[in-house]
Amino acid sequence: MCCDNLSFTTFCFTIFTIFSPLLATIVVMTFDYNSFLTTPPAGHLLAYAGAGVAASIALLVAMYPDRAIFQDKRSNINCPKEWPLVGSLPSMVAAQTKLLDWMLQHFQDQGLTWTFTALAFPRNILTVDPRNLEHILKHNFENYPKGPIFSERMNVMLGHGIFNADGPQWFYQRKTASHIFTIKNFRDWYTGIFVEGLNIMKNDVLDKIAESGAEVDLHDLMLKFTLESFVQLGFGIQLGALKQDKLPFAHAFDVAQAQIGYRFFSPFWKTEELFSQIFQPWKPNMNDHVKVIDNFAYNIIQQRRDDPDYERKNDLLSQFMNTLDENGNPLNDKQLRDVILNFIIAGRDTTAQALSWTFYQLALHPEVEEKLLAEILEYVREDMTSDELHEAVKKMKYAHAVFFEVLRLHPSVPLEQKYALKDDVLPDGTQIKQGDIVAWCIYAQGRLEAIWGPDCLEFLPERWIVDGELRNVSQGQWPVFHGGPRLCLGKSMAILEALVALSFLLKQYHFALVPGQDITYLRSITLPMKNGMRVHVQKRNL
Repeated sequence: MCCDNLSFTTFCFTIFTIFSPLLATIVVMTFDYNSFLTTPPAGHLLAYAGAGVAASIALLVAMYPDRAIFQDKRSNINCPKEWPLVGSLPSMVAAQTKLLDWMLQHFQDQGLTWTFTALAFPRNILTVDPRNLEHILKHNFENYPKGPIFSERMNVMLGHGIFNADGPQWFYQRKTASHIFTIKNFRDWYTGIFVEGLNIMKNDVLDKIAESGAEVDLHDLMLKFTLESFVQLGFGIQLGALKQDKLPFAHAFDVAQAQIGYRFFSPFWKTEELFSQIFQPWKPNMNDHVKVIDNFAYNIIQQRRDDPDYERKNDLLSQFMNTLDENGNPLNDKQLRDVILNFIIAGRDTTAQALSWTFYQLALHPEVEEKLLAEILEYVREDMTSDELHEAVKKMKYAHAVFFEVLRLHPSVPLEQKYALKDDVLPDGTQIKQGDIVAWCIYAQGRLEAIWGPDCLEFLPERWIVDGELRNVSQGQWPVFHGGPRLCLGKSMAILEALVALSFLLKQYHFALVPGQDITYLRSITLPMKNGMRVHVQKRNL
């Protein structure tokens, strides 16, 4: 969800129409006819103005009794009950920390496609109908780009990178990056990098935690692991993230994402951020976080430029440094910075979060952990080479089922949206108008009985195995890796990294949740754990 930019005049008029009923009421209730006859003309003007305002407000309420001001009526689409002039904005604000569950409730009440309006927001059409998503992601892909509204909010951090780009710019980056996501690289290179990071985690962190009986934030540890792994395979740099307590870049990256997530439901985010800088100058703001993020990215670029052999390297960064952009020019540092940050959000955040939610579900379902461990012991040996391990995890059907079930309930990107370039009609008959925001809540979709059956809220990896084979689910029903031309380039790598990590860690340890935690999601552009996840670590004796 997001909001159009309002001109200053429109903004002032909107605020005036919302708050002027109070003024009008005061004027009317305090009006005295006798004093009116003896009041100077200026007093008459105030009374007339009050009456005029009251009449204007009454007219606007009559025009927009069930939706936000300036929005057309869409009687052919289900819509929750809304306030006059402000629409669903009050309920959105009330649910801001649980916005995904707010959407889930409306899908349960309104059906698979519904709409809402909110003050200063464009019309939002929300759908989780698999037919509609197949249409948006595949069959009419060209009509549904990210769009200017999405890009504006993301630009400060992601710039013109692949996740924030459309058209030729997006196509060029996807084509260039595709050269590193190959089976050969997965087998010969990436698997070994993942195991190397896991061994560091074992020796420097988990063994010590297990011996001391202390607690560890497993969510934070997974984020460090995936950051270390991806920066090494993508940019050829060893950060030592697993050996550090705090990483300034990681903190700034997480906070900036959360703040961007807030932008998508606040109509006046620009004003709020400006006021925060003015009235809370001691508080780190978006610009401060972006400076830390930029320094990290530009340092990586400079290290690579200083390397006399960089042209002969074959990692992600070198692929972009050794090619020309969509206009036939070498990439400058700003473009390379955008490349780095866009792929870090994919290579670090999404996989780490999925792993964290997997360990959470395993802690809640020991019978699933026991079954998964049995499969790991059957397929994975201690003395395996990287290519042997790569082939082994590919055969582990129950491990795939566990991971896919986690992503059904805890999708790493829980909410997606597109911008309608032209009028359209979705397969379920919903009419889309130019400029509409069309969104789908993957978090809600995975928890709906109409999509996944009466046991939709249960954690059941077995639903993914039919007749001994992994179940094939359409991208429209399970768009956790997006779909169509924008299907996640790193899908296979993410699954490989997750299954290698699960195999390595579950053979070594059992993780038990520390009691009394509030484990929930943080409002962001991905699905991080708001308070982390503290666990006790117990070494296995197998």
